[in-house]
Amino acid sequence: MRAVWTGLCVLAAAVASPAAAASPSGASSCTGCHGTAGPVGPLEGRPAAELVAAMAAFRTGEQSATVMGRIAKGFSDAEVRAIADWFAAQSARSRRAQP
Repeated sequence: MRAVWTGLCVLAAAVASPAAAASPSGASSCTGCHGTAGPVGPLEGRPAAELVAAMAAFRTGEQSATVMGRIAKGFSDAEVRAIADWFAAQSARSRRAQP
């Protein structure tokens, strides 16, 4: 599965602000399949632009899928961007937490 997302500004804000670390509405619905134990690859640390593009492709049917087309249609563009930015920021938090 391809995925594309962008979020340098939000990443910078998330790194600087503990309040920004809270997941945006809708992000928790992704972790069932895309979490560390999920059947599909994780989204954490993926570029936000990659994730946004993937959601757009699922929404239009350009990328075939079993359920992602329906899921992608349930989010607004702003929600998709917020979720993508949050997942992209997770890699920065993970790298800082490692010894």
